[in-house]
Amino acid sequence: MVNKKVLIIDDDSRNIFALSAVLKAKGYMCLSCTGAEEALKLLETDAQVDVVLIDMMMPDMDGYEAIPLIKELPGRQGLPVISVTAQAMVGDREKCLEAGADGYISKPIDVDKLLQLLSTL
Repeated sequence: MVNKKVLIIDDDSRNIFALSAVLKAKGYMCLSCTGAEEALKLLETDAQVDVVLIDMMMPDMDGYEAIPLIKELPGRQGLPVISVTAQAMVGDREKCLEAGADGYISKPIDVDKLLQLLSTL
């Protein structure tokens, strides 16, 4: 049993549903937010979160804006954040990592790659 808690931030509830189903089947516990503002409020509490999966392209506040804010929260500086994006062009991975992401995975998500990435954090 893995027993890590993953926070999924994505404005598309279908993505949250699919990711949660896969991760729960592998022993992860999942929380979800449909926007970065909601996620920041959650992360300001003492809720247990071991890793964040954040969609980079969202309305209002995107992942590029949200990741640095997550990393600035008291007690969350070392929280691993993995960017999840449909943007899989040359340079996009670097752009996500420059924003503060600890990992990068492109959509459609390769579940084996995601699980491997999660196991290293």
